[in-house]
Amino acid sequence: MLDKRDISDKFHKRLSRLLDEKQLSLPQFAKDIGVDRSALSQFLDRDATRLPRAETLCHIANICGVSLDWLLGLVGDDDNLYHASGMMEFIDDDSIRNHDIITHWHKEALGYKIRYVPSGLPDLLRHDSVSHFEHYHTEQKHEISQESQSSNQLHYSRRPETDIECCLSYQELQNFAYGQGKWSGLNKNIRIKQLEYMRQLLSELYPTFRLFLFNKTRITSAPYTVFGPHKAVIYIGNAYLVIHSKSHIEHFIKHFDNLIRIADYDQRNIDDFLKDLIDTI
Repeated sequence: MLDKRDISDKFHKRLSRLLDEKQLSLPQFAKDIGVDRSALSQFLDRDATRLPRAETLCHIANICGVSLDWLLGLVGDDDNLYHASGMMEFIDDDSIRNHDIITHWHKEALGYKIRYVPSGLPDLLRHDSVSHFEHYHTEQKHEISQESQSSNQLHYSRRPETDIECCLSYQELQNFAYGQGKWSGLNKNIRIKQLEYMRQLLSELYPTFRLFLFNKTRITSAPYTVFGPHKAVIYIGNAYLVIHSKSHIEHFIKHFDNLIRIADYDQRNIDDFLKDLIDTI
């Protein structure tokens, strides 16, 4: 059995390692986990036996993508961070809103390919007027990329080392263009502005961001994002299922690559598709 000093010693070592390996800013990390800088300093003091509250421990584990058991030294070794992470974890919307976890996931995956299937219009391609309408007129206020994350994602997607592929059905864009379903009541001029905005950004962001459109009568997909080789996140409606299992992540990558393989529209013809939509509105 481990006593409190053994656990706190493991915790200090592993927290220090996480901050070092992930190159996290101490002031920002303290803010993200909801403590002040002095409290974080105490957590990192190897001579202290103080452990954070359970809520703070959960925030640290979620932000860093590790399990609580690994963080406290109850499982795993010090040589394999990702093997020590839990196979999966559940994060509710409140945790996402209160802590900038999505932005952290993007930063963590920098240099790897991000594969993204949105539940509607891709967040970083949404015009502000459309985000406003969607926030106040539908129940879908959050997904893997939240409205509040748009500017961060746009900045991220402009970095030359970024590699994001996004797949959605072209029927989703048709429903939007014609003001059908949840888009009923959205002004035609706003819909046109949104499609023109998409054309502009797709041209500007290429090749760091690439959009593919598939036919949902041939294949369907739940909304999810694969952040490089170590994390897949499924949006299940006001909550997220985070998967660390390598075999499961490979399954999501295979499914995503199949969406691209059978896509009807890509960078070569997607602009013509958007122009035709605008002309028919």
